[in-house]
Amino acid sequence: MGHSPSVITFVGHSGSGKTTLVEKLIRELCKRGVKVATIKHAHHDVQLDTPGKDSWRYSQAGAAMSMLVTEGGVQLIDSRVEAREPAQLAQRFLGEADLVLAEGFSHAPGVKIEVLRRECGRPARCAIEDGLIAIVTDMDEVYPQLPHFKLDDVSGIVDFILQRA
Repeated sequence: MGHSPSVITFVGHSGSGKTTLVEKLIRELCKRGVKVATIKHAHHDVQLDTPGKDSWRYSQAGAAMSMLVTEGGVQLIDSRVEAREPAQLAQRFLGEADLVLAEGFSHAPGVKIEVLRRECGRPARCAIEDGLIAIVTDMDEVYPQLPHFKLDDVSGIVDFILQRA
């Protein structure tokens, strides 16, 4: 199957600041020479392929996968992927990366870091049994047994991730 990069999943309620944090972590990891890939879980059904376009026609005709190649990049559409967990996707498609940061996927197996802010006024999404290894929060009282990081402690979170990976 090829190389399996380490996968760390970031979970948290909408508006908790997950995406902004992941963006900062990517920048810091790149500065440190780490090759990072991301996997994002979208709850709404995004239109991946446009009806009537060539790749859509190939898929409708039965093509297992369809790849669109432009000057700017490559997009792969694989409508028959049964394995939609970050670790499986990372192993299958992102083997060249050193580290994969996934966002969402609160119910998938694997290690997770939760972003939880007091102003969201919500309890944590994940339990320690779900694979939670740390929490990025401004609340001391939540999961005191886990490592806690402040939202702006990008360097500290990266150090922790690299020790884990």
